Amino acid sequence: MKHRVTLIPGDGVGPELAEAARIAIEATGVDIEWDVQEAGAEVMEKYGTPLPDSVLESIRRNKVALKGPITTPIGTGFRSVNVALRQELDLFACVRPCKYYPGVKSRYPETDIVIIRENTEDLYAGVEFEAGSEQAKTIRSWAPEKIREDAAISIKPISAEGTRRIVKFAFEYAKANNRRKVTAVSKANIMKYTDGLFYQVAREVAKEYEGEIEYEEVLVDAICMQLVQKPGNYDVLVMPNLYGDIVSDLGAGLVGGLGVAPGANIGDEAAVFEATHGSAPKYKGQNKVNPTALILSGMLMLRHLGEWEAAQRLEQAVAAVLAEGRHVTYDLKEDRNDPTAVGTLEMAKAIAAKMA
Repeated sequence: MKHRVTLIPGDGVGPELAEAARIAIEATGVDIEWDVQEAGAEVMEKYGTPLPDSVLESIRRNKVALKGPITTPIGTGFRSVNVALRQELDLFACVRPCKYYPGVKSRYPETDIVIIRENTEDLYAGVEFEAGSEQAKTIRSWAPEKIREDAAISIKPISAEGTRRIVKFAFEYAKANNRRKVTAVSKANIMKYTDGLFYQVAREVAKEYEGEIEYEEVLVDAICMQLVQKPGNYDVLVMPNLYGDIVSDLGAGLVGGLGVAPGANIGDEAAVFEATHGSAPKYKGQNKVNPTALILSGMLMLRHLGEWEAAQRLEQAVAAVLAEGRHVTYDLKEDRNDPTAVGTLEMAKAIAAKMA
């Protein structure tokens, strides 16, 4: 069966990583027609926006996209294209597996967790007001004893509907992937209404899976400590947006870094698969960045398309190349100055060769 997939190369090192992922994915034999679309900082001058309407139209049409990294300015400039995609397409579930593969440097080889992050609400909803603005002054008037006069203000929306669908997604993911436990993470001892609602709804959903999937709750600060102490105690973790962003990077650190951390953003009508790391513009064009994360994101994409056998072969090929440690990029070598390190495309070709 042919699958039509939107391919967004991105910017910085994105295009070379996207090419590496394409090589590895096509080696599985799955018939994919790529619909290539431009987005990111480098197309601002051409389109007047980093996210042209044609990109959204393509994803809505094809239902599935593979996206290379896209630069997000810090503090100034346009808002994150990644966040905009999730909100425009209602990609409410961010799935970030953190799994150890032999051959990757890690102190935590027992790690095999999946972080499910709510993608559309919380502080990432973008409801912000500049310091001194009329909106900020109005909000401050509600609690002048708690908000300083020169404060910028963000609003943190957590809804019952948004919580219910992300927690249900986490339980269904656990069932479909033979996982044993779902852990809900928040800070409800401090944010009693927002994070308190998250736990309240999560408990209601958990009752639907009693006897099938174990359920527990751990505060976000505690989960950070416990993941570092005993990651093997955890399986699927579900949490609001900001905590999910932070904890998923912690999880990536447990298994060797963002270079081996894939990601998926899934909604009812579309799904976008992407590496969790950034665009690393200083390495652009050097053919040296580790392609593992985006290739494994392609593996998640194949699963989503129902190509389970191909996805398994791709993951096994990645695992074999990592374990051998010969045809890997410099960051995966014991010595980062090892002259035997290969480039981005060469590593992808070695993975592809494992499936020949």
